[in-house]
Amino acid sequence: MAYENTLTLDILPLTADTARLVRVYGTSPCVELPAALPAPEGGSFWVTQLGDYCFSEKPRALPAPEALCRYEVSETGTVRLIRTYGQPVGGSGGRRYDLDFDAAPETEQLHPVCGSFVEEITLPDSLRVVGGCAFYNCRRLRLLSIGAQPLTVGSDVFLNCFALETLRVRAAPETPTGLFAVVNNITEAVQAVFQPAGAAKPAAALWYPAYWEDIEETPAHILLHTFSGQGYHYRQCFLDNRFLPVEYDSIFPQGHDADDANVMAQLCFARLRYPWQLSQAAAAHYRSFLAANTGRVVAKLLKAQDMDALGDLLALDVLDKAAFREADALAAKAQNASAAALLADAAHKKYAAARPRQRYDLDF
Repeated sequence: MAYENTLTLDILPLTADTARLVRVYGTSPCVELPAALPAPEGGSFWVTQLGDYCFSEKPRALPAPEALCRYEVSETGTVRLIRTYGQPVGGSGGRRYDLDFDAAPETEQLHPVCGSFVEEITLPDSLRVVGGCAFYNCRRLRLLSIGAQPLTVGSDVFLNCFALETLRVRAAPETPTGLFAVVNNITEAVQAVFQPAGAAKPAAALWYPAYWEDIEETPAHILLHTFSGQGYHYRQCFLDNRFLPVEYDSIFPQGHDADDANVMAQLCFARLRYPWQLSQAAAAHYRSFLAANTGRVVAKLLKAQDMDALGDLLALDVLDKAAFREADALAAKAQNASAAALLADAAHKKYAAARPRQRYDLDF
């Protein structure tokens, strides 16, 4: 059964023109949140904050209904005020709410967009603050899109968000954004993609490896913090919320034995695929590692059935004959005929011209 992609939002007004998003209900696990909502007294409320536990399955200390305004957002993006401080607008009682988190949404009901139900969230450009535990236990959240403004982020925001793999930043990589605050709240491996609104492809793509923090108390009762893996250092490559590519690229040659080789291969491919401010020296380090680990990247691209990325990998010309054989075997195992054809064509173009031509003596 197909469901309309409608939303209902509960917001807490903060000032005459700003508001905090408290709760979201909908029929789809993928939501795009509006930046502005019509205020009851005229003008607009700009959504500048996400409340604590906003997308958590079990919210805590929710405001009383008398303090909230409720809005309905249609699948076309039209926003309509349906309840003002607990009172229906125009005699409408609004939609019913299914608060059984394990139940499937009904056509006439809305499901809380939270916990294991939510998969993708697009935050509005107006957002400035993300409350603590805002995405707590969103175990299937895989993509989060943020705007082009710096953010203040609370504690434990992404606790137990094990599936979160991609952060999409709707901004150019040279601008101040909220990526620093967001990525420093994620210790697992995650990819960040800078893609301004309306751009056909990303301007830059980065991988942040996982890292682990150990705290040890010495006999003198001094706490020593140590980090395993380079992921922590990659996350510090910002200044005034701007990404620093030179500092980021300088980390790789320092060593990465403690990091997941699959993630590091993806890191190399991402930087070479979208080489924003990438020096030749840094590119050489990435190409060398990628050439020795192309199978790791090919396997991931085949799993995602991403033929565009596979074409970009082949365009980098880092596969040798052994790598082509490995990639062919992976494509055959995945039963991906399109990938096999793409690989065969690339191998033919690369090596056919290198074959020595036979010479014939026609002097009888």
